[in-house]
Amino acid sequence: MKPKGRTSKFKLGILIFCLCTFFFFFGLFLSPLLFQDLLEGPHSNIHSQSINKQFDPVQHGKSGEPSVESIPFQVLSWRPRVVYFPNFTSAEICQQIIKMAKPKLEPSRLALREGEDTENTKSIRTSSGTFISASEDKSNILDFIERKIAKVTMIPRTYGEDFNILRYEVGQKYDSHYDAFDPAEYGYVSQRVASFLLYLSSVEVGGETMFPYEDGLNMDSEYDYEKCIGLKVKPQQGDGLLFYSVFPNGKIDKISLHGSCPVIKGEKWVATKWINDKVQPNTSY
Repeated sequence: MKPKGRTSKFKLGILIFCLCTFFFFFGLFLSPLLFQDLLEGPHSNIHSQSINKQFDPVQHGKSGEPSVESIPFQVLSWRPRVVYFPNFTSAEICQQIIKMAKPKLEPSRLALREGEDTENTKSIRTSSGTFISASEDKSNILDFIERKIAKVTMIPRTYGEDFNILRYEVGQKYDSHYDAFDPAEYGYVSQRVASFLLYLSSVEVGGETMFPYEDGLNMDSEYDYEKCIGLKVKPQQGDGLLFYSVFPNGKIDKISLHGSCPVIKGEKWVATKWINDKVQPNTSY
């Protein structure tokens, strides 16, 4: 016959083991839920509330708008200032823009500096493209896109150039360059302060928009302007990309150097809207 004391100790051990096992799994599965705010940081709850909150419109001026809009965006860089807009427009609208541009395509050109000509610069930009104004488009698709770009940039649409619709086929690219013009080299009186790219197609491989000097990288070395390095943004149909070439004081941002990587597989379509510091001609909306 077994002693009672040993049996009691054995039962007590089993009970303690079961309790420990219970609390272990309780902590393992439920603690992330109970302490979610602590795990995600002190501002996570405030951030989620601000996203889900519905805002009522307030009184607006004569040139204002009656509704509150939510246009999602992500800041990709502060040096240079680059902002990404997912799902800026629909696939259907992208296809319509491609359809209206395709019959008008011709080899893309460059703004030339003194001593340059089309022959010695033809390998820098190898895409094809065309310019289309919103007023030409009877479907009002470009008018809709132009108005939305004006909202996210807070720059009136009268400061924007016509849309430059571009197609990059396999192997085609645009070497690193500035959208802003150095007056000492070009002598222009109007300056491009910002650029908005609307990706009209997704690209299987290659075709990224690159910023080789992002955050000051590669500036101290002999950078090869044909290299696809730095911050790279992959084209996704319907998404938008905004970047600024000029600081608020009018000085050119040297870090805003950018280019289009060669397309390796697929086809790249993009609608570019250059935004200037002066009202553009033929933009009386």
